[in-house]
Amino acid sequence: MNAVRTLFEQFWICKDTDKEGYYRIKREVPAFQRFLGEQLGWKLIHTENLLKLEKIPAHAESFMGIQEFSDVLDYCILCVVLMYLEDKEEGEQFLLSELLDYVETKLKGEVSIDWTSFSQRKSLVRALQYMERMQMLRVYEGSSEAFGLEQGQEVLYENTGYSKYFAVNFPMDISGFETWEDFEKQRFEEIQEDRGAARIHRVYRQLAVCPAMYWDGNEDADSLYLKNQRQWVARYLEENLGGKLDIYKNAALFVLEEDDCYGTVHPRDAMLPEIVLLICAYIRQALRKGELVKQDNETIAVTKQRFSKLILACRKNGSAGWSKEYREMEKDKLVDTVKNYMINWMLIREEDDRVIILPTAGKQAGFYPEDFKGAETD
Repeated sequence: MNAVRTLFEQFWICKDTDKEGYYRIKREVPAFQRFLGEQLGWKLIHTENLLKLEKIPAHAESFMGIQEFSDVLDYCILCVVLMYLEDKEEGEQFLLSELLDYVETKLKGEVSIDWTSFSQRKSLVRALQYMERMQMLRVYEGSSEAFGLEQGQEVLYENTGYSKYFAVNFPMDISGFETWEDFEKQRFEEIQEDRGAARIHRVYRQLAVCPAMYWDGNEDADSLYLKNQRQWVARYLEENLGGKLDIYKNAALFVLEEDDCYGTVHPRDAMLPEIVLLICAYIRQALRKGELVKQDNETIAVTKQRFSKLILACRKNGSAGWSKEYREMEKDKLVDTVKNYMINWMLIREEDDRVIILPTAGKQAGFYPEDFKGAETD
């Protein structure tokens, strides 16, 4: 597999679990290091045991969180455990009970920790199991899952030493930051002296790690750079990652070839992506009929209620082609599931009581064969 793609797909490559991959990528680093540094502005961490590409995005997006986490407390506990491991030597062992006391002490004043709470124990378990999967922790005795089921279960862990490379090292004090917007604001203020390089990094990062790049007007600096340098941008992306660059009036996409994909792609052979293709076709049909109207920036604004009706109408007219799960899914859950998927793939976004249908939703569509017979679902 292409070495750059491997670095994109994996959070890091550890030599003790993937020795062949570690040395293969290490050998190929000179071939793509310039692309990572000059175009993307990313740092490649290279140690005797680990390779990690720090994939800092151009902008924060909803799909960029840790997928296993479902509560803010999960992230809080993860950060505290990382702090705990800072004082541990590589290979040093410790007990879960020791860690529990540390977490409770560090979060005191921010979160009231009560390990008799099932939901709080599950947050801890999710954080620990994530760290196990990422090879920051090894379990020697016991099971993290057991603590989630019953308080008082003991577990013996070992620190692998990888945790110190997990977090990004920021060149500024972030202790006063309260939201993700603070990071982007600080970055904007720091790059004013080198706006050209920052613009290049933003464009390549957005295209390389996000489903789409959007802009509103003709004076958008990033879009002007992309349009003026489209041949070079397309060339560098294709040489290093494959795929092709498509540019439209208010959007740009980096599209992979069907037989040469990597990572999680859309659309793919699964029911939910296929449903979304059908919904996109509904949107295109409604646009042609004049039932929907495009704005100057190529987006379509509808009420949340109308968008929900569109999803349910799509199911009603073609439910015979849907799997049993989605055919019988409760209406509100279906709407939320479809909307969340489309938001994560930057096909729509929500603004107050409206759904904004983004340009890339109009670039795709799915249709049943002409002899297909649908079935209604109440």
